[in-house]
Amino acid sequence: MISLILAIVLGCVYVYLRRKDARMLRNGIVLVAACWFALLGITEILAQWFPWTDWIALGIVALSPFAIVVLAGFLISNGATMMRNEGRSLGNLLSLLAGVALLGLPVFALLLVMTLNPVAIGLAALLFFLCSYFGVVFVVFLAYAVAYGKMQHTMAPAAVVILGSQIINGKVPPLLRSRLDKGLEIYRESSTETAPLLIPSGGQGADESRPEGVAMAEYLVAAGAPQEHVVAEEQAVNTAQNLKFSAAVAHKEGRDGALVIVTNNYHVLRAALLSRKLGIDAQVVGSPTARYFLPSAFLREFVAILKEHKQLHAVMCIPFVALTALLTAAVIAASQ
Repeated sequence: MISLILAIVLGCVYVYLRRKDARMLRNGIVLVAACWFALLGITEILAQWFPWTDWIALGIVALSPFAIVVLAGFLISNGATMMRNEGRSLGNLLSLLAGVALLGLPVFALLLVMTLNPVAIGLAALLFFLCSYFGVVFVVFLAYAVAYGKMQHTMAPAAVVILGSQIINGKVPPLLRSRLDKGLEIYRESSTETAPLLIPSGGQGADESRPEGVAMAEYLVAAGAPQEHVVAEEQAVNTAQNLKFSAAVAHKEGRDGALVIVTNNYHVLRAALLSRKLGIDAQVVGSPTARYFLPSAFLREFVAILKEHKQLHAVMCIPFVALTALLTAAVIAASQ
């Protein structure tokens, strides 16, 4: 019962924090904690009513290693699909690398323990602690990325900013087309008197024949958007610049109200976090993405968020390093 009470309290806190500012990752921590206590509470009640459910819970725990192997196999298979369809860039290989790590790290840790060397065992323990920490952080990120991606925009935007991605042979590929179509959908939902400005945003990469913003603007106009309602941003080379430069375009065009930012569903949370960091009044919405693309895409976003908060995570890992060092030193001292 205590677990369910905690789940209800945390659920209320989550709703409050999300309404206060949905663009904060702490909301994901509260959401995952609420779900965890709700699961514990439901499990406790079922165990009281149906004692045999304890065996089901035990079976699930026992099958965890098998589930990890299945997950690793899925990630490796997805990595092969990504290489075949998208090329062999590091970003496209992330799901394959994650699958290999899921299989390889437990074996490596076991080999360290089998040496019976205190330092090696300490290293295995540290590996366990760090993997557990980053595993929990990934669950928080993924849960809230999905939850945020399901939210609908609740404002009448002054402008709709569509974040760019790589164009191919000067044309808009399917991934970027889904963003543009979502932007057009939001634009058409507005009344004629309050039609927002459409700002396709993206500069020219080294392997692109022209700026992404230009190709995106052409697509929007060809799809029926009035020319006077489309202003391209042509300089941005990353998400932060997309947001900053597009906000400047909106201001220059006299559109100083709130923005709706459109990107693919896997990218919404990081774009939202960045817009808040930059002080931009905005909501972020996501467009559909091919399913095979999602595992690597979410992993890539997770890595990007870790890099943006690397100092925080380094500090969070210090207790694990200190605890491992103390335990290893104690074992060495006791063996002498």
